[in-house]
Amino acid sequence: MILNKNKLLANNDLALLFIRVAVSMSMIIVHGFKKVIDIHGTIEHIPDPLGIGNTASAIISIIANIVAPVFVILGYKARLATIPTLGVTLTGLILVHWGDPLAVRDVPYLYSIVFLFILLAGPGKYSIDNIRFKSPDKKITQLSTVLLTVIVLASCSDKEAMQADLIVKNANIITLDDEIPRASAVAIKEGEIIYVGNEELAEDYKSEETRIIDAQGKMMIPGLNDSHLHHIRGGLNYNLELRWDGVTSIKRALEMLKEQANRTPEGQWVRVVGGWSEFQFEERRLPTLQEINEAVPDKPVFILYLYSLGFMNKAGLEYVGYDSLTSYPGGEIQLDSEGIPTGLLVAKPSALILYSTLVKGPSLTREEQINSTMQYMRELNRLGITSAIDAGGGGQYYPNNYEVAQQLAKEGKLTVRTAYYLFAQKKGKELESFKNWTSQVSPRHNDDLFKPNGYMMHGAGENLTWAAADFENFLEPRPHLGEHMEGELKPIIELLVSKRWPFRIHATYGESIERFLDVFEEVNDSIPFDGLRWIVDHGETVTDQQLERIKNLGGGIAIQNRMAFQGEYFIDRYGAQEASNTPPFSKMIDKGLPVGLGTDGTRVSSYNPWYSIYWLASGKTMGGTQLYPRERLLSRESILKLMTRGSAWFSSEENVKGSIKKGMYADLILLNQDFLSIDDEKIKQMESLLTIVNGKVVFAQNEFSYLDPGVPSAIPKWSPVNYYQSIGGQQKKQIR
Repeated sequence: MILNKNKLLANNDLALLFIRVAVSMSMIIVHGFKKVIDIHGTIEHIPDPLGIGNTASAIISIIANIVAPVFVILGYKARLATIPTLGVTLTGLILVHWGDPLAVRDVPYLYSIVFLFILLAGPGKYSIDNIRFKSPDKKITQLSTVLLTVIVLASCSDKEAMQADLIVKNANIITLDDEIPRASAVAIKEGEIIYVGNEELAEDYKSEETRIIDAQGKMMIPGLNDSHLHHIRGGLNYNLELRWDGVTSIKRALEMLKEQANRTPEGQWVRVVGGWSEFQFEERRLPTLQEINEAVPDKPVFILYLYSLGFMNKAGLEYVGYDSLTSYPGGEIQLDSEGIPTGLLVAKPSALILYSTLVKGPSLTREEQINSTMQYMRELNRLGITSAIDAGGGGQYYPNNYEVAQQLAKEGKLTVRTAYYLFAQKKGKELESFKNWTSQVSPRHNDDLFKPNGYMMHGAGENLTWAAADFENFLEPRPHLGEHMEGELKPIIELLVSKRWPFRIHATYGESIERFLDVFEEVNDSIPFDGLRWIVDHGETVTDQQLERIKNLGGGIAIQNRMAFQGEYFIDRYGAQEASNTPPFSKMIDKGLPVGLGTDGTRVSSYNPWYSIYWLASGKTMGGTQLYPRERLLSRESILKLMTRGSAWFSSEENVKGSIKKGMYADLILLNQDFLSIDDEKIKQMESLLTIVNGKVVFAQNEFSYLDPGVPSAIPKWSPVNYYQSIGGQQKKQIR
């Protein structure tokens, strides 16, 4: 009898050894190693239910998933070693996965049961602890009882905490999540996604208060995120601007100019500020100054064409007072044979003349700017934008020109999550400006009182010093940066890196990027970047070698569709072969660089994100010129990832936005067409039928218009916004 008892105990000890080794090895291999490789959670989202930060959560996970299981395997301090692992598995079970279906939460549940068993039973005979200790620790045994009580109570707790505020069902959901790529339903609570899957399981999250939206089979994707937009400045001026985006003929464009002039009061300008190409017109040419003067002879007109040309009628020239003696170091005022300005302004070698002329026009009042920003954000929501990164801009002064957006954020009225950068405005004062700003504000401070990361300053740029500005006017030769550029740029980079400020730099040409990288690497030798995020903006002619250097320094590249608007000019100057690799987006992705897609709206490109997506999907300019061979093009889903998950990296938000996944922000859009199957040309007509930001409907139209919260009419009453539908695609857009 005693022999049988000893044999039974020996078998139990062997079973305990097997359980310790098998389960601990599973924890290390399946859950531990990948967290060491990806400690910042850039590949797989690491939950942060306690709000201690992603890195701290990752470190705790590594201890619980690798270090502690090693101690359990050895049987050294085994009971104590189970506690950090149990802390993580129980947190995952109760705080992260409690509302999930059993198929999801069974993993942390089973791990918790096994490690709790080891805590209660001890490691057994075959352990270091057995050699050193002969009796169980009473305190640890008591702690085991407490933990057992917690898990039992949690198992019996009410599921009310996971009842959804909103459920969208009957949707064709493209999640952009590698684990669950397709779904038909999503449940949302307090601005966060709590379930993604099928409609049957989504019913588990429904209560009497839950709003249910039937998507009617429409395609749903994560909200689009523009990695390089100028929407803070754009919002301040939106109500003043007539848009030619998507207009198909010069005839109609001039008609719009004349119509708007008839309703514009004395003292105000008629202005068209970017977003169009001569090649989108049937006539495939620019309007002439004669045509502009005939359309509007009596009101000032200013038309901005890319950052290349400006057109002013005679009334506009009289308003600004330009004559034969007027000059700008950054541009040229064209004169006729008699020395009189014609009205054509040429950006040569920089766009300073265009900046400077535009700001001479009347601006909106504070009340009108608030309304204008709301109108513009709504327009972005209509096009599917739920997040955008503002890259600063000429004439966009901090803090004055940021106050309207900040006010709307504090009032919960900013419907586009915004991360913004601070742009050096005054030539020769750039370093002084950054010294002031780095002492006054901190990156990632959120001013939105109603949603996380709703309005936050993220860093410096895109202009760090005017000496480094290489404007992308492909109508003119590449600008040459002065010899003093490095001397001005280096102390600014040293300051930003030492203060741990992310930064971005406008860089069109490989020749400029080469010199910038020399500066960055020199600074890195003395003040290591050490994971600090920094961005090359544009990078049209970046070289393979430079891509490697950017990667080695931990940088990313924000690309935009400027070639869609200037591709024909680039071909004329550099050739079709060079254009076919400009920018080298496939190589950027193949090298594993962070890449985000944007527009660079509103003054150069259109702010319509679907024009950027069309450019990459078709490989064409807005005028239909084929830039890239079909075999080099990306899949449509890959392009969506660039403008969602990809862009999120540039504001350090890749763990909270960019895919429809549990734990991510509830920023979603329902599309008017099946993006994955439609013809290329129809992509330009894409827009959102339903836009959700932070779990709230911020825009809805057509069959979902009953959900639309609306905004007040645009002011002043004569604003073009009240008379034209802005943009939305060449064919679908109806101008009235």
